[in-house]
Amino acid sequence: MKVNIDGEAKTLFAVWYHDNTVKLIDQRKIPGKVEIFTATKTEDIVYAIKDMVVRGAPAIGVTAAFGLAMAKLNNEDMKKAVDDISRTRPTAFDLFKAIRFMEDNNFDLGAARRYANEISGRCKKIGEHGNELISDGARLLTHCNAGALAVLDWGTALAPMRYARREGKDIFVYVDETRPRLQGARLTAWELAQEGIDHAIIADNAAGYFMKKKDVNMVIVGADRIAPNGDFANKIGTYEKAVLARENGIPFYVAAPGSTFDFSIKSGDDIPIEERSQDEVMIINGSRIGPEESSARNPAFDVTPAKYVTGFITEYGIFGPGDLASLRAVMDKDLFMKVPA
Repeated sequence: MKVNIDGEAKTLFAVWYHDNTVKLIDQRKIPGKVEIFTATKTEDIVYAIKDMVVRGAPAIGVTAAFGLAMAKLNNEDMKKAVDDISRTRPTAFDLFKAIRFMEDNNFDLGAARRYANEISGRCKKIGEHGNELISDGARLLTHCNAGALAVLDWGTALAPMRYARREGKDIFVYVDETRPRLQGARLTAWELAQEGIDHAIIADNAAGYFMKKKDVNMVIVGADRIAPNGDFANKIGTYEKAVLARENGIPFYVAAPGSTFDFSIKSGDDIPIEERSQDEVMIINGSRIGPEESSARNPAFDVTPAKYVTGFITEYGIFGPGDLASLRAVMDKDLFMKVPA
């Protein structure tokens, strides 16, 4: 990921390991500044994931992998480290995929680096496959942030856009602000600006307006967990975008690596949905926006039924919601991504 820091272009990953520490771009500080958060123990990893220093399912998985390798090198209690990290974000399936991968590889640092490199390379392939769907002059819409910050490099939903831009295609992206934490307005817009991709931030409730005006050709979003029937969980507000896209005849794609597919469940009804503090809804820039007598609800994700999905863009190609059994067969031949029985 190319980042402009003090007028100088640098290449950074969202998460990396250095000198027995885990380094993360602090996503809470963007776009104001690029600041690096350093984790030296499991407690720091737990804080980074829970407090959203790092977010995005694949990036959370990579953070967990490096965190567990660091814990082993620090001679920490590995059962406690696994338990503590497992409890941070219940919806993101990549977290549990990474933990199982590290358990199977004795929490080795080399395994963590291999996991990170695999995720990055697979997301580049998502970009290659998704690019085939994007025509020159396309006007796209995305929700939340599924770019390099949410993965490691390239991104998932943003990977096809990056690839299209680098191939010289003229594209435009509507960026949902994504309340309450504004990942779209703060992070996605920042990444698109770094990449030189033309875009506009819109209020979450403006998406239908632009869809109805036929100003959106395609919707591409990421995912935090995908069930084998094609239901998927993503940032709150995704479901309504999918319904609007169907109503207006707009293709709706989900971009995600194999690590996001959870074949141990049956449907979206089995996906645990994290509910976060009401303060994220009620407090902006330190000021309360609602009456003291009011409370708020703050589900972090919603589940979109498979019937609203045109296709899943993966490192293996593009699969329709009814073709995920074929995807699992492909994944079963992939030693890195093999699905447990």
